[in-house]
Formats: sequence, C-alpha cells, structure tokens
Amino acid sequence: MAFISSGYNPDKPMEDRITDIGPRHYSEFLPPVIKNNKGKWLWHEILEPGVLMHKAESGDEVYTVRCGSPRLMGTETLREALEIADKHCDGYLRFTTRNNIEFMVDSKDKVQPLKDDLQSRKHEGGSYKFPVGGTGAGLTNIVHTQGWIHCHTPASDASGTVKVVMDELFEEFQQMRFPAQLRISMACCLNMCGAVHCSDIAILGYHRKPPIIDHKEVENLCEIPLAVAACPTAAIRPAKTTITDDRTGEEKTVKTVAIKNERCMFCGNCYTMCPALPLTDAEGDGLVIMAGGKVSNRISEPKFSKVVVAFIPNETPRWPSLAKCMRQLVDAYVKGAKKYERFGDWAERIGWERFFEVTGLEFTHHLIDDFRDPAYYTWRQTTNFKF
Repeated sequence: MAFISSGYNPDKPMEDRITDIGPRHYSEFLPPVIKNNKGKWLWHEILEPGVLMHKAESGDEVYTVRCGSPRLMGTETLREALEIADKHCDGYLRFTTRNNIEFMVDSKDKVQPLKDDLQSRKHEGGSYKFPVGGTGAGLTNIVHTQGWIHCHTPASDASGTVKVVMDELFEEFQQMRFPAQLRISMACCLNMCGAVHCSDIAILGYHRKPPIIDHKEVENLCEIPLAVAACPTAAIRPAKTTITDDRTGEEKTVKTVAIKNERCMFCGNCYTMCPALPLTDAEGDGLVIMAGGKVSNRISEPKFSKVVVAFIPNETPRWPSLAKCMRQLVDAYVKGAKKYERFGDWAERIGWERFFEVTGLEFTHHLIDDFRDPAYYTWRQTTNFKF
C-alpha cells in the first residue's frame, strides 16, 4: 500500500502540530537565565552546604538551593514544592538523579528568603520537609527502590530502611565535613533497580529461600512456559503432582512446576510470571551491606561494590542493626580516609583485611568474592583509558 503523506514535515516536526502527544521540548521548562546561557557557563562553586552558584560568560549568575526529598512523594508534598517555586523562582524547579529538589534563582539576594522558607516548613513531628544540603564532601540524598509500597518482589522495605539510615546520619546531609562525597543507595532485592552495585555504601534486600510452590493454584494462575522461561538459572521445569481437591476430597493430578533449589538465585522473576510461586519469607528475607563502589573516574577507575555484611534481619520498624552498621562504616571512613578519598579508595589503600578491623565488622566466608568471568581478562575494565 502506498504511503499517503498527511503533510508532516520531518525537518519541522512541530509545524502545524495539532495534538499534545509525546513530550514537550525540554527547553520550555528551563528558567530564562539558564536557557539564555545554555552551553556558556564558565565555572561554579558551592557557597555553603546546599547552595551552589554558576557563573556564565555573560556575567549572569544562577544560585541553586538543593534540598532533599523522599523518592516516593505524595501529592501534598509536590504541591508544596510547586508553591515554593511559584513564590521564589518564577515557577521553576528541577529534580536531580538522587531525588533532590533544586530551586534556582538569578540573584544572591533571593537565596536567603528561599532558604528561610524551606527551613520553616516542617512535619508535625518536627522534621524538615525540605532539608537543605546534599552537596560537596558530605552525605548525598539516598536513592532507593520501591520497597513494600509498590514492588512485589522486595526482600525488605526501601522507604523504611532509608528513613532509618537518614535519621542516623542526617546531620551529615547538612554538612560538608567528609573526606569526599559519600553516596548511599538502597535496592530492596538483587534485581537491583536501585543501582547499588556501584555506590560507596549500599543496602540490598536479600532473599535466602527459594519460592514456595502453591501446587493447587499454579495451573489456574500461571502460564507454566512463561514461569520456566523467566528463570535466569534454569532452576524451574514443568512437572505434575497429585493434590487433594478441597471440595470433593478426591485426589487428582495437576500440572505444576518443580524447582531445583541449589540452582535458585532468589531473584523473584518466577513470581513476576506466576503469583503461585511466592518468594517472601519473614525469616529468610533481610539485608546485605555492600561497600566500595563508585562511578567516578576521579583519582581511580570506577569500582563495583563488595559485600561487607552478609545478612541483617528485617527488624521492623526501625532496623536497629542496620542503623548501627551504617554508623560504624561512616565513622571509620571519616576517621581514616584522606582528603578527596572515596570510600572504596580508602578501603583498598588500607587493605580489606584492615578494613574489617577498623569498622568492627565480622569477616565470614560469605564475603569472599572469587567470581571471574572469562571476559574479565579481555575487556577494558575501566574508562580511564591509556593510549
């Protein structure tokens, strides 16, 4: 069939556009001072914790006040943030990749009134709604995943554990007294949509038991080939078993699956395909602490995180063991690291044996990383290329 043009001009995609389908151009959301100086910035500096200044070739200045926010945000909080933006920033704000809200003004005179407004807004319990900080050599906002609020495969909560850790370390979010920036992240299962594999300190929800098979419901709720194909380690296979019918009391043979437990990596992919394979377990689920990762090329190449605590139980609602462990890690790092030294660089300089001594963490056989993929020896392992 021949293509009949509707008059669409690929060289001018917005010409005669009559719908709002698709995203609007990002430039519409830039504050005028940023839009006018795009690509023409000379330098920037951090004036104080949470406050940055960018200088343009034209002489224009942009002052940014950064404040932390919960990743999972209610409409009331968002409306309040928009109210602040309308009041101080001509309606403009932005979110960073670590879930901070940044309010931008074009004059230094507007910074203090904006800060005072942010600091005056508190929850009924007295905590800040929009705490200012998260810049420079300090604790950045914690990125995290869905947890028990939205996700169906978590081994722990995300919002709860992050709240506990930030309560323990909150003063560091508002300061810049660390050797270097410290990035903490949290993923509630090892599918890791929280990118904890490359953070200074990472909290990872961890399942320790394979799925439970509800044989009576597998055939009714699941497409068995999908459940089999979803397993990354080929631990699931089709099977048949005999069950007793709840209504008649008679025995009957049903189609189901079988799981080879020693192959299971507890990822929960099968549960995504088949609700009759629940993975959650009160005793088996908990947390793993990883440390030493980073994305930055600065000083040394990027690093993956390493497991430093094999298991912490889910001690809801305040996770005291988690809070204690995080405090031990941070205090040891601040005491022992050199200026500009990231967490992993510090650990590698003193050696991982010494690391466990100074942090007070127990070393077990679960922490020995002996995995080496064949590509490990042939791929370039860093973006610090040498020519």
